[in-house]
Amino acid sequence: MDDERPTPARFTGRVVVVTGSATGIGAAIADRFATEGARVACLDNNATENRATVARIADSGGDAFELHCDVRSADSQRAAFAAVIERGGRIDILVACAGIFAGSAITDIPLDRWRDIEATNLTGVLISNQLAAPHLMAQGGGSIINIASMAAKTSWVKSAEYSATKSGVIGITRSVAMDLGPHGITVNAVCPGNTLTAMVRNVAGQVGGELGMTADEWLAMRADDTALKRLAEPWEIAGVVAFLASDDARYLTGQSIEVDGGLILS
Repeated sequence: MDDERPTPARFTGRVVVVTGSATGIGAAIADRFATEGARVACLDNNATENRATVARIADSGGDAFELHCDVRSADSQRAAFAAVIERGGRIDILVACAGIFAGSAITDIPLDRWRDIEATNLTGVLISNQLAAPHLMAQGGGSIINIASMAAKTSWVKSAEYSATKSGVIGITRSVAMDLGPHGITVNAVCPGNTLTAMVRNVAGQVGGELGMTADEWLAMRADDTALKRLAEPWEIAGVVAFLASDDARYLTGQSIEVDGGLILS
């Protein structure tokens, strides 16, 4: 979104579905594909912010349309995907990005919140993959990119809900890659590190406050944890997603790629 470098039109004529497109990484991904010539179906349950994403794309000369979708609901997802086919005629790429964060000490996790984050971050991804797969199979190819997290590969205190669901996304990705590989479909996961989004800033305020730190102090500490000594911008995650959907990545599948500035290796 803030990257002004020219980008190729690698996705002209393709229809891309992005869940969680209203804000943050999902919005940046929608922007990136539109910049590269795709028609982007923006699926989110935050109607106001999702309309803003589509309006921003239109103002930049891109092609996008919004659809209300609550990924926790199979019926809502089915209706949204049917609308994509009605309006776009096809699905070439799915980016399952919708997700939420919750974190508490293990003794304090309420089961209703556990069920909500599991429904959003894990079951929601499974449903999206299920619904996209028949269309990609019928076309003889395509790409699915599921957005996991560095929390899928490492964990901290008070992160069981988030870490567990994002680890599950990697498991889904590997299995779906095996199922769909014979049909010419690549399936990969992207594992972002801390990225400068509203969600991460909210986490910084919550977790930082528990540690007696300001949100900015917590973010600076997390940046110092990385090899690059900074946090990611949403467009940097979007660039990796676009690569995975491009022809340059046709022999890359079943992978979970860390885009974390070297945090895990550090």
